[in-house]
Amino acid sequence: MTTSSAKVSTRYRISIPQKIRRQLKIKSGDHLLVDVQNGMMILFPVGKKHTQSLAGLHHEIWEKSDEYMIGERTAWVDFSK
Repeated sequence: MTTSSAKVSTRYRISIPQKIRRQLKIKSGDHLLVDVQNGMMILFPVGKKHTQSLAGLHHEIWEKSDEYMIGERTAWVDFSK
């Protein structure tokens, strides 16, 4: 794990430290996906396969999907009686 610090400018910009840029092969003009998880800002390099960059994000949305569907189906059965 590589940790570095960056300062937020008056225009709310940050510079990615050189060590990190080299490690991730980030170049000027590259796009980054910005996400917030558990109060932390996370930057993901977005490559040609953008969908791979999104894989696994917001997994918490689906954690209780089975319970939700059971509740919905039960509501429809009760409604039809």
